[in-house]
Amino acid sequence: MRQSSTKGFKHGAALMQSRIRRASESRGFAITRVLTHWVEIAGENLAASTRPVKISHSRQSFGATLTLLTTGAHAPLVEMQKDHLRERVNAVYGYNAISRIIITQTAPEGFAEGQAQFAPAQDTSKTPEPSLEDHGKARDLATSVQAPGLKSALETLGSHVFSRSQTENHKVIK
Repeated sequence: MRQSSTKGFKHGAALMQSRIRRASESRGFAITRVLTHWVEIAGENLAASTRPVKISHSRQSFGATLTLLTTGAHAPLVEMQKDHLRERVNAVYGYNAISRIIITQTAPEGFAEGQAQFAPAQDTSKTPEPSLEDHGKARDLATSVQAPGLKSALETLGSHVFSRSQTENHKVIK
């Protein structure tokens, strides 16, 4: 009898597999691997600027149409690589499943509908705490302000600005 290494627990991927499959099939993706392994399929450079949105099937032609979402600046670059990308997606399916690729342009920010995050979010948790020297500089700059609430807010803001500019200067030097 085989001993289970999971001791009765399931892997996280196994718990989400049916939900991911249902959501991706509603967008026309018969194989979820196109969505989950997009970086491997498209390549790192192309995957950074594109997102697969849906696969639609037409009655007039053989093969499906893959719709990609990209920003306006990257659209000409993606257009030049469409044939190569179509071959790579078809390699995942194992046959000529995709006959066309349509590129849909979106703004990088400002629209709620169709907006995709292309660049990784900046990690703000690594912002250092302001030093006593930064607090002193900020306090000196805010001495002429009379309102106590505004004065303390300016001191806090100034100390954070000074600490952030010091860390950016250190990054440039290193």
